[in-house]
Amino acid sequence: VLRAYSYADNGSGDTIKRITGVRRFNPITSTEQEHKFLVAAEQLFFSGWQLGSDPEIQVPNLVSNHLTSGLLHYIKTTGRYASGINLFEKLRNRDPEIASLLAKVYMAGDEEVKAVQLLHEAVEELPMDYSLLDCQAEFCNRKGRSDLALEIAKRSVVSAPSEFGTWARLAEIYVTMEQWDMALLTLNSCPMFTYQDKDAPRLPEPSRISLPLAPETLCDEIDDSGAAPEADSVHPTLRRLAAGNYKGTFHKAYILLTEITKKIGWDHLLKIRSQVFVMEEEYRNEKQMPGGGSRNASTTALRGTDTPQPNGHGEPLEEDPPSSSGTDASQPNGEPTVASSHLDPDVSKPSSSITVRSGAETPQPLPPNSDPAHQTYTQFHHKRLCERWLDNLFMVLYEDLRIYTIWRTEASQYRQQQLAYKKNAEEWEILGELAERLHHADEAVEAWQNCLGIRFSPKAMRGVLGLYERRGDGRNTLSALIRLVAWQYRWYSEFSPDLLYATRKLIEDEGAVKVRSIVQATSLPQHILDLTHQYAALCAAFRSDGSEG
Repeated sequence: VLRAYSYADNGSGDTIKRITGVRRFNPITSTEQEHKFLVAAEQLFFSGWQLGSDPEIQVPNLVSNHLTSGLLHYIKTTGRYASGINLFEKLRNRDPEIASLLAKVYMAGDEEVKAVQLLHEAVEELPMDYSLLDCQAEFCNRKGRSDLALEIAKRSVVSAPSEFGTWARLAEIYVTMEQWDMALLTLNSCPMFTYQDKDAPRLPEPSRISLPLAPETLCDEIDDSGAAPEADSVHPTLRRLAAGNYKGTFHKAYILLTEITKKIGWDHLLKIRSQVFVMEEEYRNEKQMPGGGSRNASTTALRGTDTPQPNGHGEPLEEDPPSSSGTDASQPNGEPTVASSHLDPDVSKPSSSITVRSGAETPQPLPPNSDPAHQTYTQFHHKRLCERWLDNLFMVLYEDLRIYTIWRTEASQYRQQQLAYKKNAEEWEILGELAERLHHADEAVEAWQNCLGIRFSPKAMRGVLGLYERRGDGRNTLSALIRLVAWQYRWYSEFSPDLLYATRKLIEDEGAVKVRSIVQATSLPQHILDLTHQYAALCAAFRSDGSEG
């Protein structure tokens, strides 16, 4: 069951990853099957750490492993909160650490008072359990009490200084509190791990393909069978945008950096960056000063290793994190890097300040010299050296912003001249992802809809679905859902946790009667609508109170 849930959506929005001809079924369609699953999970629970964990977790433990992640995923997807609470209550009697999982299910099931009471009791018993503290910090921050969340998150970092999640939570809270310098310093202290992807076999190319299609799955609107890869026709710079390939800790760190940029702008971000990190020119001038540079942070860091190491310090500002020289543009542990662009360099660059690295392979403008007398170099010893991976993230963010600005400028110029701004479907997909990464929702929808106007794309449709959900646009959410469900069936998949969750949430938010009326008003063929009813029926069968959907 865990494997079915973990792999069901693998490659569902990506025709390159999708294994053609594989059928996918829902492993649990009745309460009896669920009971067998949860009984087995209870019996094997205390061996779950042996399975490993998500890539953001350095050391799998009792509450952070693939078994617990899978259980939480199942409970969230199906809304079976009562079953989850019952399971974790029994397990908590055997080990109090399980309280953090129970609290998460309480919160997901809208029983926040019980969750707060449970966390209070559990933290009194286990005051330095980082999973409990992280759960508390996340809750307080989400409720607008970042002042309370801050101290809890600091304790969590002290408790687990080598875990990425504790540092990332602290950085997230500093972003909420608009303490940008502390957010950057904390982000710089995050221990980064090599991303370990799930096993995803790449089958060899078949000499021929015969895919029998049932008549009831045919619908021109969701047919992507003729979509050939367009990599050769995609602009080289769009194809090399590195941020879309980030996974694991690097992906989450990049999200935090883009959130800061969205709130304060690129120029202000560079100003904060230069205030907290050693800039290249500062270091160069410090080395030239008599007796300078022998014991400062940068010299120590320049002798460090190239690979990011877990940071063992409790507070990001009290100690220097282990650092590296950042003398080339390669990303540690095989993570993608920014590539030099071949688009017009004169079109609306985000800023003229970008890098601190000397001898970097990537062409970049240097920081402006705003202090020709070098009066600020006395502050040099109080700065940190930017970790190489974070320096790379700034470069990747710069490239994202540059390409986004070029796109919007060109599109505006074409509109003014009443000319059509043309891209192929894959380029529109990439631009939609770019806009979403930079938190420009309207522009992302525009790009994805342009892609869908050329051909059906599950990736673009999923992007549109996610943005409609966040806006609470029930009618358009359902329209996207219907097409994705039909596309899944078109490719022999009768199960998608993501779509099952989206359908359940839509029914909860809009009400079954309203959803049914929207479906009936849809112009798609009846057999396609029947497929959607099957998905909705699954949600009805798994309502926690057992009532009809």
